[in-house]
Amino acid sequence: MRINRVRHIGAGLKQPMLIISGSIRIPLSEISFAYMRASGPGGQHVNKTSSAVQLRFPMVSSPSLSADVKRRLAHLAGSRLTTDGELIIEARRFRSQEANRRDALERLSSLIARAARPPRARRPTTVPQAERRRRVSSKRIRSQVKKLRGRAGDEDA
Repeated sequence: MRINRVRHIGAGLKQPMLIISGSIRIPLSEISFAYMRASGPGGQHVNKTSSAVQLRFPMVSSPSLSADVKRRLAHLAGSRLTTDGELIIEARRFRSQEANRRDALERLSSLIARAARPPRARRPTTVPQAERRRRVSSKRIRSQVKKLRGRAGDEDA
């Protein structure tokens, strides 16, 4: 994950970008953060600070992602995707807000990077000829066993 602050917009304004790959760049203005109190270690300090981070990324309405990437990302996101098409990532692993914010951005970046890779095409395979012969042979043997179960006078069956 790289955050690039060099993209110029309009009259000399710079907009920070989250760079996932050469072709996928997400402006940080598309991502929103909410901060809340986290549970866990930290003593009394944890009751005073909002160190947990909730990252929200409106995946469906994002112009930064192609339709294929959005479809694969929706599949990968699972329950982290809301009915409105917003991807929510919560980070509360670290004690500092900034570390949790970085963690959330890295998790978003890796999730999008995984979705950006198209799945490998399945190459159809055939059943080997030797395996087909073994299967037919075992069926023949099983058939003979069943024929031998008949009564002594049933020679026609």
